[in-house]
Amino acid sequence: MLRHAIAPSRRYTKASHDVVRHPRLTGDAKILLLYVQGLTAESADRPLSEHARKLGITGRAYQKAKELLVVNGFLHEQRQQGVRGLWATAQLLSNVSLTPAEAATVCQGRASEASEAAVCPGARDSAVGEPAIGEPVDRSVGRQLPVDEEREKHSPHPPSEVKPTPDPDPEVKPEPEPGPGPEATLPPEVAEGERVLLSLRHACRELYLGAKEARTLAALAAEWLRRGITAAQLRRVLTSELPEGGVRSAVGFLRYRLVHKLPEEPRPEVPVPKPVVAAMIPCAGPGEEHLFRPVRGEELCGPCGRTETRRFWLRQRELAEGQPAPLPWRERFAAVNGPLAQPC
Repeated sequence: MLRHAIAPSRRYTKASHDVVRHPRLTGDAKILLLYVQGLTAESADRPLSEHARKLGITGRAYQKAKELLVVNGFLHEQRQQGVRGLWATAQLLSNVSLTPAEAATVCQGRASEASEAAVCPGARDSAVGEPAIGEPVDRSVGRQLPVDEEREKHSPHPPSEVKPTPDPDPEVKPEPEPGPGPEATLPPEVAEGERVLLSLRHACRELYLGAKEARTLAALAAEWLRRGITAAQLRRVLTSELPEGGVRSAVGFLRYRLVHKLPEEPRPEVPVPKPVVAAMIPCAGPGEEHLFRPVRGEELCGPCGRTETRRFWLRQRELAEGQPAPLPWRERFAAVNGPLAQPC
């Protein structure tokens, strides 16, 4: 392969070989990292998603690139509280892999610099308006008429008289205030299903649902919970194995999964009959009288039954040893069929 490269004299970004040849970063992740590193301080002060949108990296591709940058230590996110008490997510994108402790140190240093700039005497707060022009002057005294005289002569709209409030009629009863609607009295399974659907936005931004959209799907999610599926299992089923091209409609996608992946209804458990325990009876064996519980209608207990069985087989062996040995088959054949005829 031939290679032809001309080093640019301006408008270029220095890229380390560790980033360009990183085996676990995709092309979108590398391009996004190099693009942000080449921006100025004013242009880089935006969320990473906006920079990715300018490059055409959206949807699942952006989520995958961001995940790889986070896993490999190039992107760190940290919740910080500003000077006015507002919370914001600070994103740190580095061209070298940083540990969480190193990233926290960098973020703290940037935060301290920002706080010093905010409390600097020469810095002006953006919420405060422009200062007044000129030096403060004393208020003049004796140039205004009393309030009553000014109203009589110059006020085109005098204040209206306050009308006394009429006493309420004791016979007229006040109308009862409307009670809580059906939304406040949802069944427990429907309310739990609605909470699961609204929590999907934290697992995947593509599955963001509004309150009304979640209410329309809450009945389908409640059917899963009635069939023995827990809230964690339902959340895992709805957020796993998303389409490669992204989710176009969160409502349609979730309705399809809730309907077509609905598990079977649990079968009713067949009651197992309890074993009948037989009453204890006296053993028919020798020795002292003792009781036992029969299993198959036997009359001897276990030890007595084994002793009786051993005695039976000993008698059978003695009878077998007293019998004469069996004749060979030739003699048995001759005794049954007689002697063989001699050939002619």
